[in-house]
Amino acid sequence: MREDGKIDYIEWSAGDLSATKAFYGQAFGWTFTDYGPDYAAFEGQGADGGFFHDPADVPAKPLVVLYAHDLETMLAKVTAAGAAITKPIFAFPGGRRFQFTDPSGNELAVWSEGAAPE
Repeated sequence: MREDGKIDYIEWSAGDLSATKAFYGQAFGWTFTDYGPDYAAFEGQGADGGFFHDPADVPAKPLVVLYAHDLETMLAKVTAAGAAITKPIFAFPGGRRFQFTDPSGNELAVWSEGAAPE
């Protein structure tokens, strides 16, 4: 069961998505689910995650993704605690999320399942 504030997903950038998938598949036996040409997700490797390819937005570090049942409430809590919002809430296949940096400059994201509330 997913819980608020728990690490739920980790994303890594992939300059060459095909080569990255081939490496992890060959070295560790990972399998992937492709979501378009620029994203490949994996499950069951200790933590779920994915690799993305976007030359315009390639971070140097992995992106740790936390979970929240109520994304707007979590956004308010994160903002009140002093985070800088780097990407406001946006939709993606499977849910919505926002990204922020903590006081030390670490970037994280928080996601929730489902569509935007009406």
